[in-house]
Amino acid sequence: MKLSVIGFGHMGSAIAEGAAKAGLLSPGEILAIDRSPELLERAKSLGFAVSGDPASAKGSDVIIIAVRPADLGELLPVLRPILGDSAAVSICAGKKLSYLEGLLGEDKKIIRVMPNTPALVGEGMSAVCPNKNCGEAETSRVLEIFESFGRAEIMPESLFDCVTAVSGSGPAYVYSFISALSEYAQEAGMSAAQAVTFAAQTVLGSAKMVLEGSESPIDLKKKICTPNGTTVEAVKVLDGRGFEDIIKKAAKACEERSNELGK
Repeated sequence: MKLSVIGFGHMGSAIAEGAAKAGLLSPGEILAIDRSPELLERAKSLGFAVSGDPASAKGSDVIIIAVRPADLGELLPVLRPILGDSAAVSICAGKKLSYLEGLLGEDKKIIRVMPNTPALVGEGMSAVCPNKNCGEAETSRVLEIFESFGRAEIMPESLFDCVTAVSGSGPAYVYSFISALSEYAQEAGMSAAQAVTFAAQTVLGSAKMVLEGSESPIDLKKKICTPNGTTVEAVKVLDGRGFEDIIKKAAKACEERSNELGK
């Protein structure tokens, strides 16, 4: 397989490095395409082939489009004549399959993907939506690429605004939680480094128990909320302030904004 990544910023490089580290492709089978000499120099230092010309992606099995959404109007007409049987994969937020098909061609194999920033540390969550022209081979290949740096699921495009609210913007909610918990720890006497480590590791471990175990988050929560214990007192405060409802309202506001931007 030959993979081209157009746009070698944070997400583009995370995709290329994830695929290489997982052994899906050798670095030499990955072409990094960008206008920035600095980014191309970094890609070259990692062993990737490099180019400043998007048309050099011709002949790739998969072409990842990881540029700013505002740049698609200029880039996609360049790709259209060289796309051929390649699968074009856009990670550009808010740009629907209908928009991509309008500029690349309705007969082309196009996949829309919504990854998130934890991909930068190999723990991303990506939603994958292929258009009608993609077969099982193309879809499986793209899933494999995005699973090389986290998890990936096929989702209908109608749920992409929800995906934005949950996994796309979700890390910001988690960072707010970690920040608040670590601030409390510092006020109680921990150093700043200790406070962040204790709070962040607690989130990491809790998430792993959900993902790697068989119990639901609610069941896990009940297990540590022993009657008259310490945890239940904390949870009473959270419940009394509507903590879970606040999270739902925040996610809803995010989803509505995502829907507005996609129109």
